[in-house]
Amino acid sequence: MAVTLSQLWLPILLGGIFCWVASALFHMVIKHHNADYKPLSKEDAVADSLRGAKPGLYTLPHCQDMQAMNDEVMQNKFKAGPVAMISVMPDGMPPMGKLLGQQILFFIGACLFIAYVAHLSLPAGVDYMSIFRVVMATGFLTFGYGVIPYSIWYGHPWSNTVRYLIDALIYAAVVAGTFAWLWPAAG
Repeated sequence: MAVTLSQLWLPILLGGIFCWVASALFHMVIKHHNADYKPLSKEDAVADSLRGAKPGLYTLPHCQDMQAMNDEVMQNKFKAGPVAMISVMPDGMPPMGKLLGQQILFFIGACLFIAYVAHLSLPAGVDYMSIFRVVMATGFLTFGYGVIPYSIWYGHPWSNTVRYLIDALIYAAVVAGTFAWLWPAAG
């Protein structure tokens, strides 16, 4: 018997909440992402030069298109450095309530997509490990695989990517366990 998405509302919701709790533990208790960011040696000078920039993603040196990379002046800017991508966020303290709300919506939305794959792949009453394997693989792809290009293209340290992939593996296991536990029985 086929499983409908509406039958999976509880594992979707609980999987999202459990991932959110795991994320909070990573960031507030274990703090393994504290190593993701490094201070600039001239932070005050850099802050002064960026003050007034509108929120957005900036590149340094800025190259409008690949054709401009052929220009000797642009090539010299790259050689001289620094080469950077800079995210400028709105001034003030981060709006933690809003950000935490968006994070839980991310996890619940991810669980909805994972549930979609699972309901297409697995019938009601299937054994625990079959559910766990499908949801675990789908969950890892959902939560983790997309971070890899940030190390390939944007200079994020590979150690950061490894930490995010570890997070993704744990989120996937949490969601897989939740779905396997609450999967609809046959009949």
